[in-house]
Amino acid sequence: MSQSIDDSPQANLVTELPSRHVPAAKYADLPEAQPLRRVLGPSVLLLAGAIGSGEYVLWPYITSQVGLVLVWLVVLGVGTQYFLNMEIERYTLATGETAVIGFTRLWKHWGWLFIIMTVVPWAWPGWATGGTTTLSFALGFSEDAVPYVTIGVLVLIGVVLTVSPVVYRTVEKIQFFMVALIVLFIVYAAIFLIGGDGYNGLGRGFLEVDKIPAGIAALGAATLLGAIAFAGAGGAMNLVQSNWVRDKGLGMGARLPKVVSPFTGEEVAAPTTGYFFRRDEENMRRWNAWWKVAHREQFITFFVIGGVTLLVFMALTFVTVGTGIAEESFDFIRIQGEALKDTGGAWLGTTFWLIGSVVLFSTNLTVLDMVGRLTADVLKTGALRDSYRWSESRLYFITVWLEITFGSIILLSGVNQPLVLLVIASSLNGIVMFVYSVLLIRLNRGVLPREIGLKGGRLVVLAWAVLFYGGFSAVLLVDQAQKLFG
Repeated sequence: MSQSIDDSPQANLVTELPSRHVPAAKYADLPEAQPLRRVLGPSVLLLAGAIGSGEYVLWPYITSQVGLVLVWLVVLGVGTQYFLNMEIERYTLATGETAVIGFTRLWKHWGWLFIIMTVVPWAWPGWATGGTTTLSFALGFSEDAVPYVTIGVLVLIGVVLTVSPVVYRTVEKIQFFMVALIVLFIVYAAIFLIGGDGYNGLGRGFLEVDKIPAGIAALGAATLLGAIAFAGAGGAMNLVQSNWVRDKGLGMGARLPKVVSPFTGEEVAAPTTGYFFRRDEENMRRWNAWWKVAHREQFITFFVIGGVTLLVFMALTFVTVGTGIAEESFDFIRIQGEALKDTGGAWLGTTFWLIGSVVLFSTNLTVLDMVGRLTADVLKTGALRDSYRWSESRLYFITVWLEITFGSIILLSGVNQPLVLLVIASSLNGIVMFVYSVLLIRLNRGVLPREIGLKGGRLVVLAWAVLFYGGFSAVLLVDQAQKLFG
């Protein structure tokens, strides 16, 4: 079965994809689809980021303030992101290019804007700081030491990434282990810790919809938008799903170079311009098989495991610390651990805090990897396309270490409250999600051919995403304007 690529100067260039701002792609056959066990990975990385973003911190914090009255927003948030993620994957499966490069084909400045929209919200080292803070609860070191321990953790993550021969494989192995530990704790909590009160609280939250407006009113606009954005992964982290799909080798991503260590791997200086397939019978058969297995991987990992994890952490907060907690810092996590010590023994509270450290450190690993990938991809496909010195791998590692340096400066400046840092990051990411929801409709419906493009019920869901994130972003902007000028 032929799966050839014609790399000669006379090769037919793709006419379906705009090529004014990014070089034209070439036609190639779509590789054969792989079974589920071989494609598991990209959604696990996304899940690792999601658990630390909203599941362990923001939504339990909201539960400690208003109870379980907003569980419908959780379901809407995770469900909406599931469909967004599949549309991000759609373009990469078909072309091997990332979604951001697809946006750049529409308008040359989108690449730079998405670098800004990724770096600014995710530069705040709230996840590593939160992980160190929960570690201090478990090990008992002082609050003054948290910034310095956090900087050490950031540097350690940078070293691990830098010496990895193929970065994606290393990150995937680490996150599979981390997620397995988290899932084990979630299963234990669901069976032994939540109890009837927790499940009754969840049930009332789904039924007592009349209490939703009061719950929303009790929260600040930034906290609300951030929690909605992080009911799942959030912001540009969802977009980088396409980078992970590419490096995992799914769909046409199998034909693109991977990010490797400049010290232990074999670099490829070529830009990550993609390919596209002709819609003949064999390629369409392969496309349908890829779409089916990618859909299954995303549904099981992100939607089911991610959604259940979020609800379990919320219910656990509800039964351990109740509602109306006045704490506006990470102390609500400390209070929750102390409550678990009272009910299950010292080991249980300590385990809860250690799991929190695992959750938040794994998220910060995902964040550093994610920002580095998106930035390097845009630069190598754009301004540094013809450079043989600046490979995507080198750009990736420079970005990662700049992130670590900037995060360390923030911590040393005294801005080291993890909850504050997370709210800043998450609320900004809600606005980013509104922007790329619009662009995904334009890309997958307006550019991709109808046979493989966005249509039907999925188009309706994407339109809902535009309204969902756009509406809450408008609320945030109005709220901040009133604070500035009111």
